[in-house]
Amino acid sequence: MGVAPPPSTARRSELADFLRDRRARVTPASVGLPVNGRRRTPGLRREEVAQLAGVGLSWYTWLEQGRDIKPSAQVLDALARTLRLDTAERAHLFHLARVELPLPGGEYPREAPDHLRAIVDELVPNPAYLLGPRTDVLAWNRAATAVLGEPSRAPDGRPNLLWWLFTSEARGEQWRETGRNALARFRAEHARRLGDPDFAALLEALEEASPEFRALWPRHEVLTEQLGAKTIEHPELGTLRLHHLQSAPTSHPDLRLTQFTPADETTRAVLAERLGLKS
Repeated sequence: MGVAPPPSTARRSELADFLRDRRARVTPASVGLPVNGRRRTPGLRREEVAQLAGVGLSWYTWLEQGRDIKPSAQVLDALARTLRLDTAERAHLFHLARVELPLPGGEYPREAPDHLRAIVDELVPNPAYLLGPRTDVLAWNRAATAVLGEPSRAPDGRPNLLWWLFTSEARGEQWRETGRNALARFRAEHARRLGDPDFAALLEALEEASPEFRALWPRHEVLTEQLGAKTIEHPELGTLRLHHLQSAPTSHPDLRLTQFTPADETTRAVLAERLGLKS
């Protein structure tokens, strides 16, 4: 029985195979190179890839040979452009090279994509909502309003979960715990968006409006995952026990979809019958 190669060796071999395969798929004409004479292999030559990406031929050859070298994010981006990689292929290239994937260029969504808004609405009678990276509320279904309430607007006019959690007048212990978790998730996003003026504006407004926010922000608490149960003592609906899950839609990984489902039969009956929110 053969012995599997070490993970680092296997990863470099996979990276080399991936580069050779994608190089073979790019025609000289597609990158503006003249086709002079017959070629022994399809696609680009190694020296052409190196020239177009602005890297040394020996260095690129070593990369295709699976040598232990450390490409930078800038070099990987140049190779991704040269080899005409799509978004998924570019991410795969970075993962194989064990290099942190840079944030995609351009603005993150400020409104809910139609198909995601429709999904949030169709999850009724279960509460669900969709957030942007800054915790702006992009979609909030009827069940979320009935169970959780209606998010307030930040000073810039956008409904914002973090602003609501830290500036609402009716704030019990559970509400404060939810706010602390939301702040920890926001902190993780903020680290990826340093310099974004909208993040800076929200932070400034929260610093001015909330003493609790001012106390928690310097603690640098971070949270990127959330899965668990929540008990809500609702003034009209009674005790609600819910499972909750936060996920990132693969079509829009900058966004976060939060869903609640009943954790017991009593809660299921309340959501489906007493609220009249049957789909």
